[in-house]
Amino acid sequence: MGARFFCENCGAEVKRNSKSCPKCGRSFANILCPACGFEGEEQLFSAGCPVCGYTADSSGNTPVPKPGKPSPPKFPAGSLPLWAYVLAILAFVAVLAILLR
Repeated sequence: MGARFFCENCGAEVKRNSKSCPKCGRSFANILCPACGFEGEEQLFSAGCPVCGYTADSSGNTPVPKPGKPSPPKFPAGSLPLWAYVLAILAFVAVLAILLR
């Protein structure tokens, strides 16, 4: 069946070469992968997402990763990388050490 495209703004299905959404009018510059969030030009998505391999099965509803390509780790929205927490803790300890002298 091929790839299906949807408006990020309103969720309406749009034709492959559409420059704007027929429902809400939002213009399109890039394609956004719904699985990993990678954004790029249409040519990059010809065989699915180039980062995580996301594509749709024949019904167009189920994400199907490409064989041999690992999915990127899923982090909760708003989470920070581990090093950011370690740095924040070290800064907090340093401030406490200065204040308690």
